[in-house]
Amino acid sequence: MKWGHGCDRRPHRDDSPARSLRDRHEQLVHHLQERTQRYHLFHLAGHQPPPADKVARLARAGLIRMLDLLGDTPALVLSDLGEILAQNRAALLLTGDHTGFSGDRRYIAYRWFTDPAARAVTPPEEQERHARRLVADLRAAAGRRTGDSMVAGLVDRLQAASADFRRIWAEHEVAVRRADRKTLLHPRVGRLLMDCETLVTPDQGQQLLVLTPADAEARERLELLRVIGIEEFPTGATDPTAR
Repeated sequence: MKWGHGCDRRPHRDDSPARSLRDRHEQLVHHLQERTQRYHLFHLAGHQPPPADKVARLARAGLIRMLDLLGDTPALVLSDLGEILAQNRAALLLTGDHTGFSGDRRYIAYRWFTDPAARAVTPPEEQERHARRLVADLRAAAGRRTGDSMVAGLVDRLQAASADFRRIWAEHEVAVRRADRKTLLHPRVGRLLMDCETLVTPDQGQQLLVLTPADAEARERLELLRVIGIEEFPTGATDPTAR
């Protein structure tokens, strides 16, 4: 994610939300680079890196503050296994409430592969690509959390529940995305083309997903959504990670 810099070179204190987000982003990038180098050294030495700690079920305080700073920009906090831990109001308007699920339905990948309604909000021409990206993300998380029974159990249950998941998982594709473009089919305002940027915490256990309109039409529909509000909006109506 690129953050703009002003042209005024005079000393001044910038306390704007953009500056706060930019500083936090730079810190996260620095820690992520250190984490990646550490994992690389383990592999060069012929050792497996230690398993990552199990992810907390609560969004971290710093990420919650960033949700508030983003205001009318839809944003969500997710675990590395794809559980949505927190959403700001703009994200609730755009995607519905995804924080109330229990069991394996907490995980976006599980809902995608076991619930046809989860796939119906993604255009048919994008569904295969999205399925592959969900699986690749999960495999990347499994690689970081080697020996974690929570991850292994989720993968086993997905393989038992979905032939599509088994097919894609067998291809061993691994991917970690930080920026992407996706289409959301919203039940009230229709099709929205959105850009998404992802910031990760230093241990890669949680991430902040920020969604912005990719074109003028999506921007107008998002503005309309802010006006008509959240009344009668179905829970979990759209998949915010349908990237």
